[in-house]
Amino acid sequence: MFDEKTKLELKYYVYLLINPETKTPFYVGKGEGNRVFDHLDEAKQGKKGTDKLDEIQAILKKNKTVDHVIVRHGLNEKTAYQIEASLIDTFRYIPSFNDFVSGNIQGGINSIENGLMSSEEVKRKYNAIPLNSIPSDTIIININSSYKRASGMDKLYLATKERWRMDKTRLVGIKYVLSEFKGLIVEVFEVEKWYPIKRQYNPGTKKAGQTYTGYGFDGHVAPEKIRNLFLNKSVAHKKKHGASNPIMYNL
Repeated sequence: MFDEKTKLELKYYVYLLINPETKTPFYVGKGEGNRVFDHLDEAKQGKKGTDKLDEIQAILKKNKTVDHVIVRHGLNEKTAYQIEASLIDTFRYIPSFNDFVSGNIQGGINSIENGLMSSEEVKRKYNAIPLNSIPSDTIIININSSYKRASGMDKLYLATKERWRMDKTRLVGIKYVLSEFKGLIVEVFEVEKWYPIKRQYNPGTKKAGQTYTGYGFDGHVAPEKIRNLFLNKSVAHKKKHGASNPIMYNL
């Protein structure tokens, strides 16, 4: 624990929790006072439910302890949030760091609005025209959870095409799928065919382990005439705060 003088000097800070065997970070956090040590205390108390706590408890079972690294200190709260988000975005983006920060379920604050982007994505963000309606043969699929920025066309297509929970009757006549990432339409696909696929309910839900039928599609990038109607336009103004359904059938 930090003594009172140290806590006063630290102010807000950003920290890493480090696996002592691999010397790699599995969690990025920000806080003040003794926040950096709270996770270890919770794990010792037997609390469960997060990858972060699971990692700490696995370390403790080997009679080792977590290493704590202070990345920056003497910060105000806003700056600490920004540094935390930047580290999380960077670790998640670099392929060789894929196992890093596995304990961070969420991105940092403003990681959606101002997080890591390619130069082309930055230009799209600040020149986006609002999209206020879509035809009845078109749907929007949000791919925030299955795609990361600047990953290329193949991964964008794979993130869009499969395992969506949809009513089969609503697929009739759907010809185009708009890939929406962080409020922007980043690609437009023309559907060749829809197909059923078995999905498992998410772990932790009442039906975990059971399956249901979802749907995916085979397709290709839409013709330029169609793409130009939607590409790089914004639907952020149409999204309801807290909405969980990744599919939008109308605006």
